[in-house]
Amino acid sequence: MSRRQARETAMQTLASLDILGKLTTATAEDAERIFSMAWGEQADYSPADTVYARELAEKTRANLAVIDELLAAASRGWKIKRMATADRNLVRLAVCEMEFVEEVSASVAISEAVELAKVYGTDDSPKFVNGILGAVSRRNRETPDKDGAATEQKAK
Repeated sequence: MSRRQARETAMQTLASLDILGKLTTATAEDAERIFSMAWGEQADYSPADTVYARELAEKTRANLAVIDELLAAASRGWKIKRMATADRNLVRLAVCEMEFVEEVSASVAISEAVELAKVYGTDDSPKFVNGILGAVSRRNRETPDKDGAATEQKAK
């Protein structure tokens, strides 16, 4: 298994909970049941990838309000609820990695989300995902520090 497959499983978990209307209200047991169903489809996996997929899905759910706020600010003319389910959850996952996973760079998070959009989205999804995530990344680089200088900031 690879990190991409871990991201794929995390995205499937989030999308399933989103479709059920339980993304923010699911109990830990509900989320684990959905995760296990998504994970069960993976043929080859390592314990580290299992942990990463689970942590990524949970970290995204735990920080959903912050993530959606960043997406709303970056997506001019697109309400988050109007985005296709796959696109919405791919960008959420990527923003989570960009903001809350120190060892993943913004460029890797964006690239991985675009690749998954090619599989799970429409023909327009890769461009849409890239555009939204690029805007989030640019906003992060342009966030002024207390002295007014632009600095790279990453929420932890």
